[in-house]
Amino acid sequence: MITGRFFASGADRRILFTIIALLAVAVVVPVLNLAVPPSSMFHVPTYMVALLGKYLCYALLALALDLVWGYCGILSLGHGAFFALGGYAMGMYLMRQIGDRGVYGNPILPDFMVFLNWKELPWFWYGFDQFWFAALMVVLVPGALAFAFGWFAFRSRVTGVYLSIITQALTFALLLAFFRNDMGFGGNNGLTDFKDILGFSIQAGTTRSALFAASAAALALAVYVTWRIVGSKFGKLMISVRDAESRTRFLGWRPENVKLFAFTVSAVMAGIAGALYVPQVGIINPGEFEPSNSIEVVVWTAVGGRGTIVGPIIGALLVNTGKSYFTGALPDLWLFALGGLFVCVTLFLPKGVLGLWDQWRDRASRRAAEEGTTPPEAPQTVVRSRAHASSAVEPSGGAALPEPQPAE
Repeated sequence: MITGRFFASGADRRILFTIIALLAVAVVVPVLNLAVPPSSMFHVPTYMVALLGKYLCYALLALALDLVWGYCGILSLGHGAFFALGGYAMGMYLMRQIGDRGVYGNPILPDFMVFLNWKELPWFWYGFDQFWFAALMVVLVPGALAFAFGWFAFRSRVTGVYLSIITQALTFALLLAFFRNDMGFGGNNGLTDFKDILGFSIQAGTTRSALFAASAAALALAVYVTWRIVGSKFGKLMISVRDAESRTRFLGWRPENVKLFAFTVSAVMAGIAGALYVPQVGIINPGEFEPSNSIEVVVWTAVGGRGTIVGPIIGALLVNTGKSYFTGALPDLWLFALGGLFVCVTLFLPKGVLGLWDQWRDRASRRAAEEGTTPPEAPQTVVRSRAHASSAVEPSGGAALPEPQPAE
């Protein structure tokens, strides 16, 4: 029934396949981890489940960037800030769940606050002992920051490279702020040593599998939501703003409102990705605000193919899988390989890996069509004499026009 609705509404089969694959992975991987014995070749180790879950969070972050860069033309170099803010919101909840099991045994204050001689919990930590409040902050904090930033930037008509520089300055400013111990977020060390989430041990295999399944399901939902936005009339307006902003404004639309909506939704998606990322890696620190992390997200999106929804997911999975392998095999050459990959994609694959696949498929389809059909017959050329052409044109009365006579 769900499949029929997708095809009835003209959904892209690639989107449908991606959603089904993600939902299947959300079930299959936990089963292979929990139900299959470790001696079996089909067993998925717990560390691999956590690693794959981290990759899915990165894929969700790349999809969030694709919404604004691929479809609205906003090259954000600061999306890592929204990712980190969502991660900090979840980290604050996880820190409050430690209670008196910390090193200093304080049931209210986290260990780093006790170490820094804090006497009471800061006001902005109130409420984070409840999961629903932390989940709300995961959405509201990145969304509010993106809305406030976009409100001023887009109405000032800052575009192009200048907007990219401003977004990078935003994440760098947050990096410097969160490094400070007096900010109340753990300073350089950040938040770590998590124990429980929703009452379950965060180190248990079942919890790891549940977090993986949640990441896969969240990515599938994000793919569907992004496809619905892009396929709507508003999505067409986003594309028009990307391709011809001045013409869109001339037609009576306000491009700044379109950009603001897309930027805010994208920031919320990035915050959710960060919230799912933190319990799986076990730490969140100011290093997540590094501008280089945001630039790396741009590389994932470009490698997969921006403006394709599925492409950024593929790019994030491919690049991070290669990063995990080559940082162990060739640690000194990995950054050069990543930079070379981005240069090659920019020069030779402007539409990314998915665009290359589409080009190959189109060529194969045209070749198959040419081989399976006979070429049409060449049209016959009819040459008429001047007299015949003249006699063929008759007035409305039906009498032929007189033959022109030579002058005497």
